[in-house]
Amino acid sequence: MASMTDLIFLLLIFFMITSTVVSPNAIKVLLPQGKEQTSAKPLTRVIIDKELNYYAAFGNDREQPVTLDELPAFLQSCAEREPDMYVALYADVSVPYGEIVKVLNIANENHFKMVLATRPPDEGE
Repeated sequence: MASMTDLIFLLLIFFMITSTVVSPNAIKVLLPQGKEQTSAKPLTRVIIDKELNYYAAFGNDREQPVTLDELPAFLQSCAEREPDMYVALYADVSVPYGEIVKVLNIANENHFKMVLATRPPDEGE
């Protein structure tokens, strides 16, 4: 009976150690915190409309059409202008999640701080 207890204890230790070593395959997204904005951070906007057209803009600039292949270069140029920028992703509700993940992967690969833009729920929801 004691050997069964030892075995369970060893398995518990094994799983505790491996769970802290293994990093989950998740896209890390930096979400905004707090109720008040303390300082205005530079914001780069990436917009995906319902026809899967991509648009991008930095700061108060007007949105310009971009392709998915052009997006990393555009974001890099924005990061050169302002290294402490955030990338806000605005996606239409009908956009497939796979398209959103493509943009999140680009941001993750280039170590950009990402924010997903949402709208507040309607009164009836």
